[in-house]
Amino acid sequence: MQAFIVRPFGTRKVLQKDKTGKQVPIDFDFERVQKELILPALDQAGLQGGTTGNIFEAGSIHEDMFSLLLVADLVVVDISIHNANVFYEMGIRHSLRDKRTVLIKCPGFDETPFDILGYRYIAYNKENPGDAIPDLLQALEETRQATRVDSPVFDKLPNLISQDPERFLVIPDDFEADLRVATVQKNASILAIMATEISGFQWYIPGLRQIGEALYALRCLQPARTVWEKIIEHNRNDLQANDRLATIYQRLAESEITANLPESEALFERSNIAIEKLLAHRHDLTPLKRAESFALKARNAKALWLEAWKNVPTPDHFSAAIGSTDLTIAFETYEHAFMECLNHFYSGINALGLLITTITLAERIPEVWELKFRTTSLAKQELEGLKEKLEAIKQSVYYSIEAGKQIIGENDDEYAWLKITEADFICLTETRPSRVKLSYQNALKGATNLNFDAIVRQLVIYQQLGVKEDNVKAALEALPAISLSSNKIKVHTILFTGHRIDQAGRPEPRFPPEKEMAVRKAIKQALQKEQETINGPLVGLAGGACGGDILFHEVCEELGIKTELYLALPRDLYIAESVAIAGPDWIDRFNKMYTKLPWKVLSQTKELPAWLGKNKSYSIWERNNLWLLNQALDNGGLHMSLIALWNGKGGDGPGGTEHMVKQAQTRGAKTIVIDINMLA
Repeated sequence: MQAFIVRPFGTRKVLQKDKTGKQVPIDFDFERVQKELILPALDQAGLQGGTTGNIFEAGSIHEDMFSLLLVADLVVVDISIHNANVFYEMGIRHSLRDKRTVLIKCPGFDETPFDILGYRYIAYNKENPGDAIPDLLQALEETRQATRVDSPVFDKLPNLISQDPERFLVIPDDFEADLRVATVQKNASILAIMATEISGFQWYIPGLRQIGEALYALRCLQPARTVWEKIIEHNRNDLQANDRLATIYQRLAESEITANLPESEALFERSNIAIEKLLAHRHDLTPLKRAESFALKARNAKALWLEAWKNVPTPDHFSAAIGSTDLTIAFETYEHAFMECLNHFYSGINALGLLITTITLAERIPEVWELKFRTTSLAKQELEGLKEKLEAIKQSVYYSIEAGKQIIGENDDEYAWLKITEADFICLTETRPSRVKLSYQNALKGATNLNFDAIVRQLVIYQQLGVKEDNVKAALEALPAISLSSNKIKVHTILFTGHRIDQAGRPEPRFPPEKEMAVRKAIKQALQKEQETINGPLVGLAGGACGGDILFHEVCEELGIKTELYLALPRDLYIAESVAIAGPDWIDRFNKMYTKLPWKVLSQTKELPAWLGKNKSYSIWERNNLWLLNQALDNGGLHMSLIALWNGKGGDGPGGTEHMVKQAQTRGAKTIVIDINMLA
């Protein structure tokens, strides 16, 4: 988050009463206050910021000052003395933004102006300003998370609308171009790197939004989660972030439900919390968005309902299914979603399906159904009420589908789902199985973007619970067979990093050519141990530098492990930078590898993107390491190992083996170090 500091500059002559009550001039060093109090507190709070002093040299001081007062996430104002510039700038901030202004003051000098009298400030002593760091730090943390208005203007005029700073922030064109290219390439690792690289820029949050949307569209759930949660850290009530996270948490919960039910339940609850935050602003949402939000909450309940009975032996699973309260919650929430927007046929068909399921089970095992109620008569009364509701929902869903045919064009992606929904409706309401089969066959004609797994899984639920059995059987005959196993084996990635062959005349040998066979043997032993340990498919990732990288690819080929080649630069430039120093034999080995393996290139030049600005501590080689690491972590740290050929020391330049090892360790990756010093 970005902070802006508003304060007097330099050392000022101020009046202070002495012991006799006489006003005497003394020096007040405001530079010291910033150095010893404000900046340390901002740093400990994870905030970056400065004053207008940072932009004097740029020329357009007023424009920049007004911009910073508008877009800064938080403003710290020192009101210790009557300074016209300070109060002018504070007034601008209070007029533009309703929250996140922190006041500080050294008591004993000028009186606080009437207009802000009574508003909280953090007191400090100008002789020892650093003593107030804990108080200011606490105020910064509280202000960052607070929803309370701290602007007197917005406090007294509550109908005023605070400005959205993102409306005034310009994202660099070249950043957006790089984002588009990475999205088309489906390069989630680059997108994840960009999300960390833009930290500290004024346009950080809108930049994160674009990255988060790209990752969400690519269904890269974990990196998308990380990006949207950064936006939530900035504003926990952000509508777009809560909307995206509600779905992301839900999808992650479904993927964990078999292997780790407690974690899955926690993710479902996170999803529900995000939905509730979204719906707290229901008047800012369209009817369709409200329907989608309630439908997602219903889907969460439905997933937990399925978990309650899917592993229960037959016929006890019927009782488990009708006895679960999540069935009722799922139905009622889908029904609510449908009532929010009758054009939302997805929620309507789901409400209808769960209602028919409830009625079917209640009639099949009335003794279990009746246990849900205080008396048998109440149970029968409720069942009759559900049957009456069934007729109404049938009619509503029918007309929702018919309306959809008028609204949605046949070339629209949603049209195929509308036709499947119509087939689902026929399956749930028709008495002729042959018509059910025909409806699914017609719906599938020309459909290329359908998730057949979802269609079949829903029909299998009906099949397992004995709902519309003949119709469901006919429907399944019309659909392609799929595997319903939820235990997808994840590929384990082995990432390699290591030293290049020493150039002739290297002052301190590190990887002399005579160690090549010993290094090859050590890499092979490390890979064979991973093969024995990992239960599942393996893939290797590495660069193509002479020495360790090329040896890794060659040994993987011997062991039957597929590898992918990741190059920081295009082939010709890469050879000049990382291969040619070892001589023509290594170039031949690189070319052989290059022609056989799938390869990717990070950048066309050694220069970093212009939107990154000048950063002497960051180069193409650090960026390359992060690119490789993020790619290797695509399936999570549990499914990734790093093999590092390393002498335990710093590298000859940026982005070496030490950098990769440290980055991997901070991400929790299993790290296997081959100490080249111990190889003979």
